[in-house]
Amino acid sequence: MIHQKVKINIDKEKVILPKDYETSYWEIQKKREGHQASLITYVIENSQEIDPKRQRPAVLICPGGGYGMKSEREAESVALAMNARGFQAFILDYSVEPAVFPEALLQVAKATSIIRASAKQWCVNPEKIVVAGFSAGGHVAASLGVYYHEQWLAESLGLTSQDIAPNGLLLSYPVILANEFAHEGSMINLFGNEEKVNWKFGALDTRVSEKTPPTFIWHTFEDASVPVENALVLATALRKHQVPFDLHIFQKGAHGLALASEETACEGYPNIEKSCQPWVDLFATWMAEQ
Repeated sequence: MIHQKVKINIDKEKVILPKDYETSYWEIQKKREGHQASLITYVIENSQEIDPKRQRPAVLICPGGGYGMKSEREAESVALAMNARGFQAFILDYSVEPAVFPEALLQVAKATSIIRASAKQWCVNPEKIVVAGFSAGGHVAASLGVYYHEQWLAESLGLTSQDIAPNGLLLSYPVILANEFAHEGSMINLFGNEEKVNWKFGALDTRVSEKTPPTFIWHTFEDASVPVENALVLATALRKHQVPFDLHIFQKGAHGLALASEETACEGYPNIEKSCQPWVDLFATWMAEQ
């Protein structure tokens, strides 16, 4: 197992904002001071006895936390579960408030490019890199899925759209919408304060296009924090643009289930829901067919 932490450096002088983004460049730059992300690797080394040239699909995990923190429950345990199913796994320790849009997006894009550039070293199939996210981490992941092809993003990093493109998305009870079903706390943290929420850039369902990669989504009907409409509306947008997807809505289960097992349950957050536990294997099966 290769386990290391890789710093993600982004040149603050190159960052470009979309032409129609309603915030000044200098205001964004001020919010970026002192923020840095890191990529934590959970890489299965190839065996000289079994298959020394094996290339595995990769999953880049963005934990949730409302853009205010990152949940440990949606980090290492998920990475190990992915390892157990034959994936190389990576956790992105991305920036949250007071950092604002597009900082986390820049970081997940750069992390994806690092995994692709290091594919040989980390035994990764560079054409099977899935970006995964939970709750607000789902917003981070989905943001890359809908923005990667826009010129401003790649140019900000000195890369190409091909370098940062995800080959798939794994979205677990994701924050997607910016309407009456929005998770307002995530949107406020993402854009700085309630007055500066840029709903146009926060509403990811409206940014879906035919270039959005195939997507696996799961959510619960009972989620009272991020309503299931976030998953349903996203699926409708994907269907409209003929983007392949799997959608699984489980009846039982509160928000933030992670693996929905004892492994990710904790005091004050005893989320164990057996009916939701199959999502990991459902994803693995879906990925094998991509």
